[in-house]
Amino acid sequence: MQPAYAQPRAAGDDWLQQSFSVEYTMPVVFTRDAFAPDNPHLRDLLALREPARRHRMVVFADSGVLAAQPDLARRIAAYAHANRENVELAGDVVAVPGGEACKNDPALVQGLLQILADRAIDRHSYALAIGGGAMLDAAGYAAAIFHRGVRHVRLPSTVLAQCDSGVGVKNAVNWHGQKNLLGTFSPPWGVVNDSLFIGTLPERERRAGMAEGVKVALIRDRAFFLALERDAAALAAGHADALADLIRRSAALHMRQIAHGGDPFERGSARPLDYGHWAAHKLERLSGHALSHGEAVAIGVALDARYSVLAGLLAEGEDLRIHRLLRALGFRLWHPQLLARGDHAALAVLDGVAEFRAHLGGDLSVTLLAAIGQGIEVDRIDNARVAQAIAWLQVLDGARPCA
Repeated sequence: MQPAYAQPRAAGDDWLQQSFSVEYTMPVVFTRDAFAPDNPHLRDLLALREPARRHRMVVFADSGVLAAQPDLARRIAAYAHANRENVELAGDVVAVPGGEACKNDPALVQGLLQILADRAIDRHSYALAIGGGAMLDAAGYAAAIFHRGVRHVRLPSTVLAQCDSGVGVKNAVNWHGQKNLLGTFSPPWGVVNDSLFIGTLPERERRAGMAEGVKVALIRDRAFFLALERDAAALAAGHADALADLIRRSAALHMRQIAHGGDPFERGSARPLDYGHWAAHKLERLSGHALSHGEAVAIGVALDARYSVLAGLLAEGEDLRIHRLLRALGFRLWHPQLLARGDHAALAVLDGVAEFRAHLGGDLSVTLLAAIGQGIEVDRIDNARVAQAIAWLQVLDGARPCA
């Protein structure tokens, strides 16, 4: 549904008005071993608009990825050399800390900007970022504000980034303890989803990304949810084909929502792709980031599924079905911080609702479920129902109350 805005004021002597639109095309390439010398995808992506040009490229890589693939920097250099008629590597690969900590470090973006300046990256050059969602966020933000925006290419290295954040249009860093407070809407030049990186992930990190696939299936595609139920055992075991299907279908749904949801740059209040996230973002911080983003999202998804039933929106039993799938994928859907108390003895996680409202500009819009595959927007959250949903999760996961 298109968001409702006030009609533009009629032009007159004291009010000039000009409407214009900007078309974005964001290719997402699915491949394996993008830096094999004979793999054409990255080279072709860089040359989309200027096929005869030699394209300069600075590469930022998550330090965790470099540790997992010690020969990655050498392979990137070999790729550039093999494709030197079209690709020029602007200096050595730059290691960047990964994880949420990189978004909390105010010096990191300044350092990235300095590197872009030192290597003379201009608006016809490229900043390629290889890593998980947090590192892509920070590097994308630096690229978006340098020269008012230089061409940015993402190579997501995690399941979560390949199926969700890496194919989105947002970049951000945290500021003064608030998640994603500084950021831009700046679509990447393109995205390369390389399955080679998924095979090197630890089991916990691989599983965490599946939560975003479940989330988007729940709000947009019942058939995808049924496929996830069917493939749950294979996904939990890390089977490559099942993971590839989850990533591709999830990425396609996220891209469709951005392109056809009516509000790609989030000028309104609805955030359907943030289903389960009001609690997840708060839980991440309450846990001191012991919970990864994907793990917190899985809890938030289950919590809001139960809340949807309690609110009379979702049929009884569908919440159990969602819980079973998440558990089959290997998620633990409980954390003691769900019972933590904040000001006035209220559940601390409920602060996530107020923070979500503030992020939306004061008008609360939370996505819940009307059915599996169908999201619905509500404008209030009942604290008592949240407490009941938390108690439900506690019973199902066999956790004991906090001391």
